[in-house]
Amino acid sequence: MGTVMLVVLSLQGAKAQNTPANYAGKCHVGTYHLSNGRDVDIAPEDKKLRWRMKDGTSGELTPMSGNSWSSTLGWTERPDGKRVLFGDCTADKINFAGIDGHRILFDVVETHFQGAGVTLAGRLVMPKGKERVPIVIQVHGSDPGSALEGSGVFSLQRLFPSAGIGVFVYDKRGTGASGGKYTHDYLLLADDAVAAMREAKRLAGWRAERIGYLGTSEGGWVAPLAAKIEAVNFVVVTYGLAISPLEEDRAALAFDITRHGYGADALAKTMEVADATSAVLLSNFREGYDQVEAVRRKYEEEPWFHNLHGDVSFLVLQKSPAELKELGPTALHGIPWQYDPMPVLRNLRTPQLWVLGKDDTDAPSAETAARLKALAASGLPITTAMFPGAAHGIFEYELAPDGTRRPTRQPAGYFRMMVDFIRDGQLRGTYGADMVSDGGCGK
Repeated sequence: MGTVMLVVLSLQGAKAQNTPANYAGKCHVGTYHLSNGRDVDIAPEDKKLRWRMKDGTSGELTPMSGNSWSSTLGWTERPDGKRVLFGDCTADKINFAGIDGHRILFDVVETHFQGAGVTLAGRLVMPKGKERVPIVIQVHGSDPGSALEGSGVFSLQRLFPSAGIGVFVYDKRGTGASGGKYTHDYLLLADDAVAAMREAKRLAGWRAERIGYLGTSEGGWVAPLAAKIEAVNFVVVTYGLAISPLEEDRAALAFDITRHGYGADALAKTMEVADATSAVLLSNFREGYDQVEAVRRKYEEEPWFHNLHGDVSFLVLQKSPAELKELGPTALHGIPWQYDPMPVLRNLRTPQLWVLGKDDTDAPSAETAARLKALAASGLPITTAMFPGAAHGIFEYELAPDGTRRPTRQPAGYFRMMVDFIRDGQLRGTYGADMVSDGGCGK
């Protein structure tokens, strides 16, 4: 979720943890073709399993007796009545809610390759066969987990190949099996992405048809930069931003206030808070704490103050200066707070698809959508899809009694939209999103 996931893990004193090497059901991870013609992916998630379908539905699986697992609705922890049965680890069989299926086999190559001064671990996953196919390189967000483990958004390394698209995934520097130090340095990460693209081309050989990037969240800053460094056929950005990280935090604070019904006066005061927290961030957590304490004393009794969260500011407001000085520079290492992505986007001729959530509180999408619309109007090959009712991660959600959001699923057209664009740069029909396009992304 923007930069905040890593921040929370690090500032609470936790180290980034990958899915453990052994856990219940690990041998069942894969994508299965069901007898009704649908595909279901089984991915690792927090020592359990999670199923996903291409229509955006999902649920967490909890082991019961034998090889039986119970399911929940999305991420709500509420039972959805589904039961999943697996065969033994050599059977490659599934029974999903009463429907039999078998594991889909792919052509998989594990590799190590040289990034910008570090050795990175990667994997090419291709559909079985000898035909030429498009290939997408997945570019990380800020999540410190291992891409090779295949959880979360990296379940696409199986879902895309089941739809006839090759995927190259790699552990970001400082995570999983890759070397180096974890960082948010976008140029360094873009250089790594270019190296990954070259490795994917090398491994795929003549089977590589079109090749491009899929950047999620923080990857929305990295993927276009990588495409500018070395040309590719397409870029897909999902829940990314065309504003700076500092502007992201300010926009998130403003969204906190406006969505709770407060007006211009509270918004102006919120920007005073943003000015104070920004001073801490821009100093790399060395100074600015007196200014933060001053705005806290000034406004903490006002009713809107407790609604402030932002993407990073809430940590500056909650943690002591001693904690932030010690852990902040490590947790947010390399973030170019004032990085302006617009010069890259203005000069990038690569066809792009941007997929945004209208209700994204972590990376508010309104200003990004406006900037992308202006770029498309100037003739650049950019299409923007805005899913109403979708939050960060392009997740639909329900509200819990305490007002927190519980993701339920992704929009039904989300996966199909990405597949269509990756295949040939064209979108077809409707996907359930509001679309702004240049009139045709081209090939």
